[in-house]
Amino acid sequence: MQAGQDPKLLSPLTLAFVGDGVYELLVRRNVVEGGNMPTKKLNARKVELVRASAQAAVYDELEPMLTDREREILRRGRNAHTGSVPKNAQMADYRKATGLEALFGFLYLEGDDTRLQDLFQEAMRISQERMENDETSKER
Repeated sequence: MQAGQDPKLLSPLTLAFVGDGVYELLVRRNVVEGGNMPTKKLNARKVELVRASAQAAVYDELEPMLTDREREILRRGRNAHTGSVPKNAQMADYRKATGLEALFGFLYLEGDDTRLQDLFQEAMRISQERMENDETSKER
């Protein structure tokens, strides 16, 4: 980013573009830290955590924990017109995922690594609980 460019002035889709990469890299690191396994399993776990429905669930539970400024970025990302939605995603989930990615992109570009890590850890806690609840539901 150019010196002096303010992330608050970037479009929400630009923030989401950056945040997509940031979030996926953090997820990949988290998955690898979970233990050594074949790359097929690593990728399956990563996909489970970055898919739109998973990010939408994180969005819903993370939103009340955010500052007003963070909530505004989340909403701007959610409300941005993305053009198309992947075939495996619901529109509402995809929009929330875009909002979450915009927030992560913003925090990354702002250089707020502490807040970025704190929110990512909370996102992983939310995702883990969701997956455990899904597993419990399948066992019934």
